[in-house]
Amino acid sequence: MKKTLVIFAHPYFEYSTANLELIKMYDGVENLEFKDLYEEYPDFHIATFRERKRIRTFERLIFHFPLIWFGLPPLLKLWIDEVFDMKWISDEDHPLTNKDAAIIVTAGGKEEYYQKDGVYGTTIPELMKQLTLSLKVNNIEVKEFFALYNADDLKENELKEISQTIKTKLKIR
Repeated sequence: MKKTLVIFAHPYFEYSTANLELIKMYDGVENLEFKDLYEEYPDFHIATFRERKRIRTFERLIFHFPLIWFGLPPLLKLWIDEVFDMKWISDEDHPLTNKDAAIIVTAGGKEEYYQKDGVYGTTIPELMKQLTLSLKVNNIEVKEFFALYNADDLKENELKEISQTIKTKLKIR
């Protein structure tokens, strides 16, 4: 398995039954480091240079977070703003070179709400355009995108099945 960094950001994690269950899929996985941004940076002061050094050592980044007001959790947005460096775009050997990514987004709303003709008039992949574009300009290819709808109402057996699907697609063992 590729050396993987999971960047998890959930401001209300203790209340998220879905994410409490989903992150279990990372337990005991070799070559995988799990980073909870809200646990590591509760004061929102990012150790920028340490993070830049850390991400250089990974081949894959997994961004795992809930949809917050139709976008990224604030701390994840700040982490990207501070850790990714626009100067890297012109540098062939920057810390994000030759990496791939996966995105796992949980949403409380029903899937039909997140359709062009749905209540919100947009899709979750469209709402994540800022993240996917930030990754693209840094030569990171998003290999997998998972959107989990109605997350708070999913049963434990459904969450375990979803976790297994994600693990299989990401080749997490």
